[in-house]
Amino acid sequence: MPVLRVAMAQLNQTVGDLGANAAAIARAAGEAESCGAQIMVCPELSIPGYPPEDLILKPSFVSANLDALRRLSSGIGAMPVVVGFLDLDAGDVFDAAAVLQHGRIAGVYRKNKLPNYGVFDEKRYFTPGSGGLVLDTGPLRIGVTICEDIWLADGPHLEEARSGATVIVNLSASPYHRGKWRQRRHLISARAREADAAVVYANLVGGQDELVFDGFSMAADREGRILAQAVGFTEQLLIVDLPAGERPPGLDASPGVRRVSLVLPAHPGAMRASPAILCPTSAEEEIHEALVLATRDYVIKNGFTDVLIGVSGGVDSALVASIAVDALGPHHVHGLFMPSRFTSPESREDAEALCRNLGVTLQTVAIDQAMGVYRELLAPLFVGREEDITEENIQARIRGNLLMALSNKLGHLVLTTGNKSEMACGYATLYGDMAGGFAVIKDVLKTMVFRIVAYRNAKAAGPWLPPRLLTKAPSAELRPNQRDSDSLPPYDVLDPILEAYVEEDLPVESIVSRGFPREVVRRVTRLVDRAEYKRRQAPPGAKITSKAFGRDRRLPITNRFFDNGESSCS
Repeated sequence: MPVLRVAMAQLNQTVGDLGANAAAIARAAGEAESCGAQIMVCPELSIPGYPPEDLILKPSFVSANLDALRRLSSGIGAMPVVVGFLDLDAGDVFDAAAVLQHGRIAGVYRKNKLPNYGVFDEKRYFTPGSGGLVLDTGPLRIGVTICEDIWLADGPHLEEARSGATVIVNLSASPYHRGKWRQRRHLISARAREADAAVVYANLVGGQDELVFDGFSMAADREGRILAQAVGFTEQLLIVDLPAGERPPGLDASPGVRRVSLVLPAHPGAMRASPAILCPTSAEEEIHEALVLATRDYVIKNGFTDVLIGVSGGVDSALVASIAVDALGPHHVHGLFMPSRFTSPESREDAEALCRNLGVTLQTVAIDQAMGVYRELLAPLFVGREEDITEENIQARIRGNLLMALSNKLGHLVLTTGNKSEMACGYATLYGDMAGGFAVIKDVLKTMVFRIVAYRNAKAAGPWLPPRLLTKAPSAELRPNQRDSDSLPPYDVLDPILEAYVEEDLPVESIVSRGFPREVVRRVTRLVDRAEYKRRQAPPGAKITSKAFGRDRRLPITNRFFDNGESSCS
């Protein structure tokens, strides 16, 4: 039985950095060739980066991507490299894969199935391709597909298999959400069995704005057994010896399948042991790794070196600080503690212990003096009115102003500390605690924040996040004896309702049927619906759930349909 030594280049590319992206592919190809690989497969759109969004509408960008492809191809030798790029034909743009060998482009495949759901807008940019592509190497045939082509049971991989392909390669840029790597394993295994062909799946890794790409590239044999899997959340060149099977004699390509003849380098002989398959041990571990990767890439790819965090002595800012240290190192993380007369001694102690444990700098600026100035300035305008949430929000905005002033002066990126539970309900202050450049835990519910803190503390060799963070009642500390539970249901009640309403799109009655009080459900859904204008003004943050605010969930701000029993039809 023929054995194919295939390399999967799990690359962390940057959108628009065409030269660096091509150079990364060339380096990986050199390493793969030195390891005796006979073919290398790269992620989807690995030359322009994914997703390039409206850059695709710029003819100069598409042209520059084609130039980068031609330059890359000139340096490729006997080992074929399958690389993702933007193809152009008579004004139409295609999500495509080029097969490079001997300094030329030997063949091109165009993605057939264009996703247009969730975070995907591919029908906005691309024309769908048609038919498949089979690389005829003599002893075996290799089918080429791109991402969504293999997610659908009727994808072109089946026609390629009917044309004799016993290996299907798939160039992918599949964004992360919790547990998705398991879904892909089941998918690749099922597609291999359906097509009676081994499947090679090369996925992108890295952070790109709100999206995180987790990698977990893999290869399955014809029976659907996963033979090798790359480590998640990091770059890796995964090389595996794949039992490829033999094509039936005399079988020609189907009419819709193009065929390209290639000569592969000879197999080096000695079988290569596949690396151990390492999988996350818990949801907390994989989410933590996703957040670290997203934070590191957002900061570094956007030209920053240091970050600034408003450290409150609470669990959210502690987790953000911990993630930043894991992503960038302690010397690049800076804390600012901004107490008021409502700040408890415990919060001060926990803020100081946190920064001491993490090894980050902490500066303190009290805000009572600034708050006094605001009171004096606004007194003539507020005459006759009692203090209310306005004064609470002014405190938050003073803190946001101080953080942004330091950011401007020092060039540090401000990381915001709000979680998904708060963002869902609008329990946040515009231009206050929402002010900043990247919202690290924007898609992390409060209950999961606690779970990740516990995970990270268990992983630490010594003191890390103060343990009291897990036991004291959450509070914004903007008035005496304030607790989050004054304004919101308890988080162990709130978060399951939010998951059902936001991530599952369930109506009120369906959520109530799960055992939640009707008035609590209606109150929560009302808060979610009415806070859309706030979320629209929030900084980007890493997507880690199946439906995140922003790219995933885009509702109109001006909207009179409330899915909580309040809407009326006319």
